[in-house]
Amino acid sequence: MQRKAVNFELWGVVIATFILLVVLPGLNAFTPEGSVLHVSNFAINLYGKYLCYGIVAISVDLLWGYTGLLCLGQCLFFALGGYMMGMYLMRMIGDLGQYHQPIPDFLVFLGWSKLPWFWRPFSNFPFAAMMVTLLPGVVALVFGFLAFRSRIRGVYFSILTQALTYAGSLLFFRNDLLMGGNNGFTDFKFLCGFDLRQPATQRGLYICTVLLLLGTYLLCKWLTATKFGKVQRAIRDSENRVLFSGYATAHFKLFVFVLAAIIAGLAGALYVPQVGIINPSEMTPDKSLEAVVWVAVGGRGTLVGPVIGAVAVNAMKSWATRAYPDLWLLFLGMTFILVTLFMPKGIVGLPKQIMALKKKFLSPKAVSSENVEPVPAPEIEKMPEPSNDTAAKT
Repeated sequence: MQRKAVNFELWGVVIATFILLVVLPGLNAFTPEGSVLHVSNFAINLYGKYLCYGIVAISVDLLWGYTGLLCLGQCLFFALGGYMMGMYLMRMIGDLGQYHQPIPDFLVFLGWSKLPWFWRPFSNFPFAAMMVTLLPGVVALVFGFLAFRSRIRGVYFSILTQALTYAGSLLFFRNDLLMGGNNGFTDFKFLCGFDLRQPATQRGLYICTVLLLLGTYLLCKWLTATKFGKVQRAIRDSENRVLFSGYATAHFKLFVFVLAAIIAGLAGALYVPQVGIINPSEMTPDKSLEAVVWVAVGGRGTLVGPVIGAVAVNAMKSWATRAYPDLWLLFLGMTFILVTLFMPKGIVGLPKQIMALKKKFLSPKAVSSENVEPVPAPEIEKMPEPSNDTAAKT
C-alpha cells in the first residue's frame, strides 16, 4: 500500500511538472490570443505567483510537518529575499524614474542626492543573488541559535517568531531605513538586461519558478528520506527521547530553520519581479499565518500537500477578494476550522480518509444480528439443604 502511494506521488509530480514546465508556457507562447487553448500572460504571471507561495509552503512544512517547529514568521525571510532582489531591480531603473535621477525616486523624495553606501553594491546581480540567500540565512542563524540554545520550544517558539516578523515589518515601515517605507519598491523595468514588461521575460521567470519549486521538492524529499530526516521526525514526535539518545537536537533544528529561511528567501526573489512590487505588508504576521493555513489545508508532512494547499487557498483568495472582498478573512478562518476538525490530514489525506470511512460504514458484516440464536444461560445446580439431624450434630 505504501509503495502504491509512493508511485502515485511520483507520477503525480512528473505529470504536474510536464504541465507546468512545458504545456502552459507552450500554450502561452505558440497559440493565438483568440484561441480556446491560449494561456494569457496574466495567467502565467498569476501561476508564477502561486508557485512562489508553494515554495514558501514547503519551507513551512519542512519546519512544522517534519520537525514540529511551528514558525509564524516565515514570510519575514520571504520578504527579505524579495527586498534584496528589489534593491537590484531599483538600481536597474537608472534615470528612467519620475524624477529622472540616477537614484531611486523615493530617495529623491526624501531629499537624497547620492546613493547610500549600502545600496551601491546592488548594481551587481551576483551580489544581489548572494544577498538573497545570505541575509535570510544569517537572520535565521542568529535568531535560531539564541532560541534553540535556550531550549525554547512549542508555543513559545511560535510566539517569538511572530514577534520577530512583526518587529521586522515595523522596521521596514520606517522611512529613515531608506528601504521605501510603506510603499516599498515598485515600477521595475529591467532584470539582467531583459525588459520585465515583455511576455517572454515573464514566461522565463515563470519557468525559473517551476524549476526552483521542483528543485526544492527534490531536495526536501531526499533530506527527509535520509537518517537526518528520521531524526527530524523523532524530534517532532518526542524531542526528550532524542536528547536522551545522545543527539544534539538544537543543531538539527538550527540547520532546518536556516535551510527553510533560505528557501523562503529564494521564493521571495522570484516573486518580486513577477508581481512588480515588494513592501512591508509581505512580512506582517498575518501573511505567515496564511502560510500555516496553506500547509494545513494541503496536508502537513507530505511536501506535495503544502503546494496544493498554497495554490488552492490563493486561488480561492483571488476569487473571494473580487466577489466578496469584505468576507475573505471569514472564508479563510472557516476553511482552517473545517480542515482542522474534519480533514486533519488535509487535501492529500482526503482519499485515504474517505476509504477508511467507507470501510467502516459500508463493509458487510460477517455475522448478521438476525441469524444469531440466543445462547441459553447455563443451569446452576442447587446445593442440597442440610437436614435437621446434621444441623443438630454441628
